[in-house]
Amino acid sequence: MKDKNSLAHSQWRCKYHIVFAPKYRRQIIYGKYKQSIGEIIRDLCQRKGVEIHEANACKDHIHMLVSIPPKLSVSRFMGYLKGKSSLMIFDRHANLKYRYGNRKFWCRGYFVDTVGRNRKQIEEYIRNQLREDYMSDQLTLFEEYDPFTGHKNKKK
Repeated sequence: MKDKNSLAHSQWRCKYHIVFAPKYRRQIIYGKYKQSIGEIIRDLCQRKGVEIHEANACKDHIHMLVSIPPKLSVSRFMGYLKGKSSLMIFDRHANLKYRYGNRKFWCRGYFVDTVGRNRKQIEEYIRNQLREDYMSDQLTLFEEYDPFTGHKNKKK
């Protein structure tokens, strides 16, 4: 894997950690749509020359570590990615048009952070995000006290 990329007269290393979510943080990314959404995002990134280093679809959001060429701004790329992917998702999965009447699949905003020397930590974080979400869900399943009666619950 190359550390630097180059265009005609420049060399660049522009890596970004991007997080974005579906509208109303619906947990639709997981399950039967996960693979299809992943294929669409990979295809759109490839069309713009954006390299995906690491990506993960959590229950209600997507993490990506990408290299975006300097000829393309992050905001322009995210507008392209979210706009085109919404249309492609609705074309592949016509039943979603009724849930999202205005054909907007993604939330308005997104989070982006530049990646410098901490690239390995961010890759590890993205890789382990699902495991951490699962672990936190497991911790919250058992409530020691019943919130309605105040009595102590028994562990099973």
